[in-house]
Amino acid sequence: MAPRNGCAETYLSGVRLISERLGFVAVTEPSWHLAQVNVATLLAPLTSPQLAGFVGRLDEITALADDAPGFVWRLQTEDGDATAIRAFDDDRILVNMSVWENIHALGGFVYGSPHLEVLRRRRDWFARMTTPILALWWVPAGARSRPWTRRSAGSSCWSG
Repeated sequence: MAPRNGCAETYLSGVRLISERLGFVAVTEPSWHLAQVNVATLLAPLTSPQLAGFVGRLDEITALADDAPGFVWRLQTEDGDATAIRAFDDDRILVNMSVWENIHALGGFVYGSPHLEVLRRRRDWFARMTTPILALWWVPAGARSRPWTRRSAGSSCWSG
């Protein structure tokens, strides 16, 4: 199923309108990039038949992200596997982290590529979480976000 016509354009035009109203201006040489992290709790092990549809699309979607306009970097193991990274004591929680040149590049990938098909099926593979699942922040262009440490009771999972 292809993304609905105009979905990415509607999203990006909304971002542009908000940006204009807040007085943000575009720069030709960005000094900041946009980092994003999202987490999800698996309904079953990655090797289960229930997650076959998700696992079967991982390489395709990862390659699309890596080649997307404005993509800068993503968190992954030395083997290129992001699903092997565990930041929490609960091994069912997957972490996805990437850096983009700007919000337009991130939005274009998320809502204007086959990634949207996978996003629409997230309830087939992931549980609803009661805590925030997404964070965005600005990082200096060229910087790599620092890895986190395992979360302990009462502490943040992000290293300082």
